[in-house]
Amino acid sequence: MEPSVTPAADGSVVRRGVWRTLRRRPAFWVCLVAVALLAVVAAWPAGFGGLFGGGDPYDCDLLESAVGPGPGHPLGTDLQGCDIYTGLVYGTRTSLSIGLLTTALALGIAFLVGTTAGYRGGWADSVLARVTDIFLGFPFILGAIIILNSTGDRSVLTVSVVLAIFTWPTMARIVRTSVRQVCDAEFVAAARAMGLRSSRIVVRYVLPNALGPTLAVATITVGGVIVAESTLTFLGVGLQAPSVSWGLQLASAQAQFQEHPHMLLFPSLVLSVTVISLIALGDMLRDALDPRGR
Repeated sequence: MEPSVTPAADGSVVRRGVWRTLRRRPAFWVCLVAVALLAVVAAWPAGFGGLFGGGDPYDCDLLESAVGPGPGHPLGTDLQGCDIYTGLVYGTRTSLSIGLLTTALALGIAFLVGTTAGYRGGWADSVLARVTDIFLGFPFILGAIIILNSTGDRSVLTVSVVLAIFTWPTMARIVRTSVRQVCDAEFVAAARAMGLRSSRIVVRYVLPNALGPTLAVATITVGGVIVAESTLTFLGVGLQAPSVSWGLQLASAQAQFQEHPHMLLFPSLVLSVTVISLIALGDMLRDALDPRGR
């Protein structure tokens, strides 16, 4: 017989409190709608009758190079005569894919390392803490540049894996702290006294209660990863043509800002809205999970 699950153990009361806090904030709904729209655009870039850009991002005409916004090209064209709007739509899939894949990979490593360190303690905690410190000692962008420069393939998967290598340590520390706090709870002590296996205790009681703070940080991480990918691509060490991404659009427009500001303005605007929405969602979720913020 397992110990009775208290409201703190199953998290239902906490989830209801978090939802009540979030739904009263207009900024939450604005950011949520923005992120949901971007997700739809990424999932169906040419769907809904071409509403989100049914054209071909590689269909370019040099005769229409650097044309400003107008009929047929609502956001204008770039130097190669490619439609900027279509590039932004297809770049949404690339940027969100890298952001989500990197965060998922980093989250998986963080849960494995953080849960082991927090639940086991002792020598396992000490060893994993030192490993985490080693990875934290590498400068994020510099480390990514060094690794990407040494690889021939700079696909979405490659960039995601490289970014995940430098992203997981921060989340691992948060998981470790949350797990240690949960392990001190009475329902975990009762489960141990009942003789339940460690794996069942972790899955049934520890992880569900340590998940909230980590997911809040993960939401913020998606925005940070999108910025990092765009920065690396802008510097010439990230994605490369024929890939379509916001970073590539920014890189090709940097020298044309004075003559053709629209080439830099629109990709920058979309990137900023995406990152701000994701980071704001993460901040609001983190505040809502804090009892002092409800």
